[in-house]
Amino acid sequence: MENRAAHLLLLLVLCYGVTMAVGLYREEKEDWRGDRDETQIDREEEWLLLKDSKRVVKTDAGAMSVLRNYGGRIIDRPMHIGFITMEPRTLFVPQYIDSSLILFIRTGEAKVGLIYEDELAERRLKIGDIYRIPAGSAFYLMNAEEGQRLHIICSIDPSESLGLGFFQSFYIGGGTYPPSILAGFELETLSAAFNVTADEVREIMTRQQEGPIVFIGDSRAPRPSLWTKFLQLKEQDRLQHLKRVVKFQQQPSQGEEQRTWSWRKLLNSIFGQENKKKGEKVGKSPDSYNIYDRRPDFRNNYGWSIALDESDYQPLKYSGIGVYLVNLTAGSMLAPHVNPTATEYGIVLRGSGRIQIVFPNGTQAMDATVKEGDVFWVPRYFPFCQIAARSGPFEFFGFTTSARENRPQFLVGANSILQTLRSPELAAAFGVSEDRINRVIKAQREAVILPSASAAPPDEEEGVTKFERVQKVIKSFGNEVIMGFD
Repeated sequence: MENRAAHLLLLLVLCYGVTMAVGLYREEKEDWRGDRDETQIDREEEWLLLKDSKRVVKTDAGAMSVLRNYGGRIIDRPMHIGFITMEPRTLFVPQYIDSSLILFIRTGEAKVGLIYEDELAERRLKIGDIYRIPAGSAFYLMNAEEGQRLHIICSIDPSESLGLGFFQSFYIGGGTYPPSILAGFELETLSAAFNVTADEVREIMTRQQEGPIVFIGDSRAPRPSLWTKFLQLKEQDRLQHLKRVVKFQQQPSQGEEQRTWSWRKLLNSIFGQENKKKGEKVGKSPDSYNIYDRRPDFRNNYGWSIALDESDYQPLKYSGIGVYLVNLTAGSMLAPHVNPTATEYGIVLRGSGRIQIVFPNGTQAMDATVKEGDVFWVPRYFPFCQIAARSGPFEFFGFTTSARENRPQFLVGANSILQTLRSPELAAAFGVSEDRINRVIKAQREAVILPSASAAPPDEEEGVTKFERVQKVIKSFGNEVIMGFD
């Protein structure tokens, strides 16, 4: 009896949370509608798909675009989703940004260099690897592979940002395009600080004009770049040149993570260690975590799911972000459920399917068909489900706004909260007999990932399928299920 009371209390808390959330959202949505016509309003039904894409970097060597979530009162924590594409033998030049990143390698292999606790750390990342770059930490990305394009999906956490846009990059290396952060200092100041001549500083500050993503050692580069010229030097010459030219170093900051960096260590990593064996680790930064190497947390005949939290990969703790991956077989469904702890962001990796999200009064917030590359988000507390198309598997990857263990509350299935709440009180809440509500709740023997109606075995009782019987009973409940929300 105590367990039932506890679950009833949990259900009431969830209902209260979604009620407050939808109330705030509808206030906002009324403001958005204004005098717009019905066609414009209909398009708002896909408001939980992120479509505001902006290309923030574009060169011949690669590109980066960002899908922005503007936030709002119903969002516990906004997040942007970034897509980075790099051609073979290219470099995303050294920089630091005002937002933390969680990288996910979609295709290809990358080398990432990161200043961590005043030491240069290098990691080789392969398909499925997760890696965190803290806000304010200097880093670079390189696609050193021949003939293989690199695709990265990343979360962008703007909680520490300056609020100047999606995020703000501070390019360490640069010239006329992109400009280096050093370019704002007077030439005499830099000359004295570097202890070199003004001509040497001027040459370093004006040579680069190929953009933030550049080819390295590749004939497709418009002209030999500063980075290529460094690579063509002998190792000792590169080291001596960099030691002589680059001397700036910040003082260590206090806190749980050191974010200091030095040009000498960062650029020495790029140009002084090219001959290190592939896969060899440098520095003491945390390792990456490969999500494909992990055994699924749940698996049945209809699909599998994986969720990473701070107990699996400690760097997630500092960002407060979780990671998940779901694969559904053709026609299967991730059962209707609620995430009471976090907002979810999902990116379709393969296949197509439907995303259904529901307001607490039983009306649809969104019912959208999604395909590879689409990005959706689900506000905390909102009930939702994902359904794979019958044409093939449906795989999606994503981020959550909590790094703690996620405990979704399933509304349907063998492990649902309705199963736990099965009682005279629940029957009374639906206005039907206890036998009838039990017959509906117990009809589904699978949990978490469910078969489609066509895949479900027929139930010979009264000559109808389980699916048809559930539809009929739910329909008979009528509007009493709406719980009085306006």
